[in-house]
Amino acid sequence: MRDAWDRTEAAADFAPLPPATYTARVLSGELFNAKSGTPGYKLAFRVLEGEHAGRQFWHDLWLTPAALPMSKRDLGKLGVTSIEQLEQPLPAGIRCTVKLALRRDDGGAEYNRVRGFDVIGIDADPTADPDFAPGAATSEGGAK
Repeated sequence: MRDAWDRTEAAADFAPLPPATYTARVLSGELFNAKSGTPGYKLAFRVLEGEHAGRQFWHDLWLTPAALPMSKRDLGKLGVTSIEQLEQPLPAGIRCTVKLALRRDDGGAEYNRVRGFDVIGIDADPTADPDFAPGAATSEGGAK
């Protein structure tokens, strides 16, 4: 334990991603309610390439009458075209280019905001374990 402690640098403070266009994968989408009770749908993305690969950011889509046209536009890009689909998991592997901006609130805190995104492809299931793929052989007589 002492060796690990001595060799490990302290992590940097959490900071938002710099404004840029990122290649990212949609990790999940789920319904939620803000503290105010406003209904929304939260998309989680993970950066796939570059210096910030592995970092995550979120995009809140509000389900209010005023915001619904923009939310439907963004959800349509992901293939979500009915309200029933909001309660189902999104397909795995949706790859996007996402334009991310940096915003500052009245208190001076900075946070990321998605300005727009486009779906550029669907990757094979990124969570699949190739050892358990259909037809995968094992060295001890597993299925072929």
